[in-house]
Amino acid sequence: MSGLAPVSSAPMAMKKDLCFLAFDFGQKRTGVATGNSLLREARALTTIAAEGDARFPRIAALIAEWQPDALVVGVPFHPDGVPHEMTRRARRFARQLQGRFALPVHEVDERYSTTEALRSGAADVDAASAAVILDQFLHTLSA
Repeated sequence: MSGLAPVSSAPMAMKKDLCFLAFDFGQKRTGVATGNSLLREARALTTIAAEGDARFPRIAALIAEWQPDALVVGVPFHPDGVPHEMTRRARRFARQLQGRFALPVHEVDERYSTTEALRSGAADVDAASAAVILDQFLHTLSA
């Protein structure tokens, strides 16, 4: 991977107010949320309805607009913690983000994020799921 830092699931040490973009990866739709380390709250932004490489121009525009310090990707597992096909695909997406945008990428176990988003009555479930994922990540950060 040509000198890039590995995709991480470890918490970040906090030195300033950091901005994050989070992604709930799906093959046809990817939810996006934003948040920062100061407020430690995530906000649903949008859903990118695109497949494969077609999603990356939209992601590039969001990165240019929000200028995040790092990215967060939800990685799905079966309820018992066993990985499956979408686990592999989400991790590949995380590596692609890191390679394309040269930003740190953190993985978060996203089990039940969609259930939480549905329970909240969100109009955009994919973006709300990304916000749930980012909330989980923000609560792991050191003060």
